[in-house]
Amino acid sequence: MAVEVIMPKAGSEMEEGEIVQWFKQEGDEVKEGEILLEIVTDKVNMEVEAEASGTLLKIVHPAGSVVPVVQTIAWIGQAGEAVPGAGAAPAAAAAPVEETVVETKVEAAPAQEVVVFDNSGLRATPAARAYARENGIDLSQVKGTGAKGRVHKDDVVDYKLNAKAKISPLAARIAEVEEINTDAIVGTGPKGKIMKADVLSVLNGSASEAAASASEVAAPASAKSAKAPNENQWGVVETVPMSPMRKVISKRMSESYFSAPTFVVNVEVDMTELLALRKKVVDAIIEETGKKATVTDFISLAVIKSLMKHPYVNASLSSDEKEMYLHHYVNLSIAVGMDSGLVVPVIKGADKMSLKELVVASKEITTKALAGKLKPDEMADSTFTISNLGMYGVKSFVPIINQPNTAILGVSATVQKPVVLNGEVTVRPIMTLTLTADHRVVDGLEGAKFMKTLKEAIENPLSLLI
Repeated sequence: MAVEVIMPKAGSEMEEGEIVQWFKQEGDEVKEGEILLEIVTDKVNMEVEAEASGTLLKIVHPAGSVVPVVQTIAWIGQAGEAVPGAGAAPAAAAAPVEETVVETKVEAAPAQEVVVFDNSGLRATPAARAYARENGIDLSQVKGTGAKGRVHKDDVVDYKLNAKAKISPLAARIAEVEEINTDAIVGTGPKGKIMKADVLSVLNGSASEAAASASEVAAPASAKSAKAPNENQWGVVETVPMSPMRKVISKRMSESYFSAPTFVVNVEVDMTELLALRKKVVDAIIEETGKKATVTDFISLAVIKSLMKHPYVNASLSSDEKEMYLHHYVNLSIAVGMDSGLVVPVIKGADKMSLKELVVASKEITTKALAGKLKPDEMADSTFTISNLGMYGVKSFVPIINQPNTAILGVSATVQKPVVLNGEVTVRPIMTLTLTADHRVVDGLEGAKFMKTLKEAIENPLSLLI
């Protein structure tokens, strides 16, 4: 009996997913646990494994489709088995598809290829599909020149010879979504093929400015966004579609801002002792872990220890606002900003970690976030969030709570300031910390007590290592 492949529900808030690419074609043999397709949710890209072995009988939704969760996207079963809403399925993956030639006595009319619809919804000739399958080409990336956009074998051959064929389907999809011109990208894959990592390097700003500039100059009109920039009396207006991630950020930040009555507490902390301690231990931690301890790691440790003394700041509120959940553990979120949006990976069980363990966990989860490899459960169950904009020279800002958290800490830049110490004016490295708290759970007094505890921990950092 055929088995459904459904759009997975990766997290309680996921409502739909977009299919990036299929790794198997109809008629291919599939093994249980094998990677079947890749999808992108409102948070992450993720690979979907086959839950049964057999033949991929039917692909209901092709690459590029946006499908609601738990909806059928494909069927797996025995070769030749019928599936609901379709006739007999492909008999076997290895069976070649012969191109039917229709003879005609009218010399002026060329021989017509029999055009069929393959089961992934693409209009293509049998010869085009067979050639694409033999050469590992994703037909959804090929522009057809036939009637109503049908793809002929010559179109697939031209695509293979064209430079655009030197890009993986996933890399092409990311470039399309993020509107990145790939003409000037130097691929690191086989024979210079552009891979996902190459596109991400441009997206994350690691590509050279020269390459980016050349990309703009070389971009043909066809490579531009479907919605070309408009111009009004003041200048050019560019219309940019919101990505799934951006839409979710917009929705959640609006919900947080308008549903939670918040208050803000600011404190200035003297970073002298913490910076000195970091300088003493940084080499030892690198030697043991291969990771460099940052100022954020030390602040995170101070936050964790302070939260364990102030559980209401580390709490959440029930949906009916009748109960409060006081977490006697810390699952710490670190906000990671990217050009495509904001993600908040979670370091779970952070209260049980030493400084060394926290450094490793922080670097690993941040690296995965920047590479777009986070899994949904790696962004779930947060109890408190830190947002650090200090590396951009920001002196103070008010972050919005990452619900269902009760509070969030904004970390700003360390600035040399004149202060009065023992009756004398001296210059010290000062950092501003900002707590945004939900007044439904946390009172101003409790927020102030937490910030006092945090300030003392940072200014006396040896206590963090005891």
